[in-house]
Amino acid sequence: MAQHAPPARGARLGRAAGANGPAETVSGVVLLLPGASRFSPGPLRPLARALARAGGPQGLVAHPVLHGGGSPREEQARWSADEVVRRYGDVPVCLAGYGAGGRAALLAAGHEAVGSVLALAPCLPEGPAAADAPDPVKQLSGRQVLIVHGTNDARSDPEASFLLAARAKKANRSTCRFEVHSDGHGLREHQAEVVALAVDFVLGSVFSGRYARPLTDALAAPPPLGLRMPLASGFGRPPRR
Repeated sequence: MAQHAPPARGARLGRAAGANGPAETVSGVVLLLPGASRFSPGPLRPLARALARAGGPQGLVAHPVLHGGGSPREEQARWSADEVVRRYGDVPVCLAGYGAGGRAALLAAGHEAVGSVLALAPCLPEGPAAADAPDPVKQLSGRQVLIVHGTNDARSDPEASFLLAARAKKANRSTCRFEVHSDGHGLREHQAEVVALAVDFVLGSVFSGRYARPLTDALAAPPPLGLRMPLASGFGRPPRR
């Protein structure tokens, strides 16, 4: 039986991208959780398009979660997972969030339909507040978790996501984190590589259980190596002949 979150004021699922046909053909769902501003979508739009192309033939659907305010983002993420179960039945769900949506994805990971979490440049508590009341990580247990953060992010501290990943790794070995050197909060400088990494992670965690070598190595590596994995320039591009 699905875990039911209370009604989330202001949340609704946007138009699906990916698998065509009736709900019975859907075999996995990605919920895309936006950042704090609709004027700064980060890499979610190109990620949605890439997921539709790569995963649509396998039955993958990507739904943006339209955040209208009124309730916490993590509550809206849980409601969205409930809505996926209502629409599509017992299918694996990946929560993929950027900025504030990245933190919501991490916090809402305990929903029983969620099998994987992708947090891009997550906005996490910093300083004394984070030390006194750090975000929980127990809900990440049993999930595949990937965090991606630019080293030059001036809006959300990359060190905060490293510290959370280090705590999460103790509770869940299937946690890794990639650093995008010289990139900022929007992950624009290396967007193609970030999207390619995210697509590989989502398809692997939702369907095959297999990942590209860098992801496999990062998941297997002990901390801090697997939590400070550099994202190589050109990742995901076909080799030159």
